[in-house]
Amino acid sequence: MGVKQESFNTFQEGLSNMLMEVHMLKNYAPSSLNRDDAGSPKSCIFGGVARGRISSQCLKHHLRESPLLAEAVKASLSGMRTRKLPQLVASELSGRGIPPEWVAASVRKVTGFGNKDGKENETDLTAQLIFVTPEEVKLAADCIQGVIKECSDIKGFEKIKAKDIQALMSKGGVRPVTLDIALFGRMVTSDAFRDVEASLQMAHAFSTNRLEREFDYYTAVDDLVGDEVLDDAGAGMIGDTEFNSNCYYMYYNLDLDQLIRNLGGITEPVLVAREAAKALLRAFAYTNPAGKQNSFAAHQLPSVIYVELKSDKIPVSYANAFLKPAQATAEKDLVTVSAEKLIAQINETRKYFNDIRVEKRIWLAPAGLAGRPEEAEVAGNIQDLFRIVEDTLREVG
Repeated sequence: MGVKQESFNTFQEGLSNMLMEVHMLKNYAPSSLNRDDAGSPKSCIFGGVARGRISSQCLKHHLRESPLLAEAVKASLSGMRTRKLPQLVASELSGRGIPPEWVAASVRKVTGFGNKDGKENETDLTAQLIFVTPEEVKLAADCIQGVIKECSDIKGFEKIKAKDIQALMSKGGVRPVTLDIALFGRMVTSDAFRDVEASLQMAHAFSTNRLEREFDYYTAVDDLVGDEVLDDAGAGMIGDTEFNSNCYYMYYNLDLDQLIRNLGGITEPVLVAREAAKALLRAFAYTNPAGKQNSFAAHQLPSVIYVELKSDKIPVSYANAFLKPAQATAEKDLVTVSAEKLIAQINETRKYFNDIRVEKRIWLAPAGLAGRPEEAEVAGNIQDLFRIVEDTLREVG
């Protein structure tokens, strides 16, 4: 069921200037959530001090793969970021009964997709990763199948350039994209697939505290040592794993207007955008990176969630609250000190940059932390937080 045009216009007018920003403090027990090429937990320097870090790519990947996001929204999350488009198209063509030799020739053509010049590759892969939808796979197969019908023999088909087939795809007009592409964006160097400006910006998470590197020395014991099979002593192997324990500041912003534009062509894009905003918030709160979780099981819930809904699309990170690292004291733990720093930064920003229009500020601190940012509504629990966000989006849309 679609939204009536006048209703859609009213919704879009309200949400077109709406920016949702989410700030979170999450305190992790010993863990190695996101590692670099050497196997060490990622880090950075901020304020001249070493910090733990979780890359935005890691956070976005686990959000996109989160079943919480998929279950909460009715829109499709079936976008695929892959170089295996030729194989996907080949499978579609084979299912339509296209002879194997024509399918094999088609694979070579599709390897040139994603390139401006349409140059084909020697491998059965595209030159770049392409974020594609199932509908685009079918469209590529449709175009190739149409070209095959016009060719008298396979040699004639092989002479056709990949860029010519891409040109056929581009004539299909604007095609709807999946919600994950609408959120995370897509950049390709081909007219066959339209670029999509991401509506979601995700910061690298970094520790509010100074990074302290630690190492876990471990041994793996051979179960048969000491019996009749293996009578030698000692471990089967030894090694060490680097880990740390940090309180992370996490931040993202969601441009509702950009999301609605990206979803153009689907039924009820405004309602889908509103659902997505709530689902994304829930997934962000409950999803954790998967690195070394079998060894550390660091599945922590947020200590603080702070949401701002703005009618001015002026994104503001409060990262500078932790320019000087937070440090636990005899009276206050690390989370409490971090929360106080965050509150102070929010209040200071509000005081000096008081022309930024914020429709709603919501503070949730399930750890029982005292205090809140000025003018922030306190949510009693996470469901209360979701309700306030949803009600505010309804009021403006």
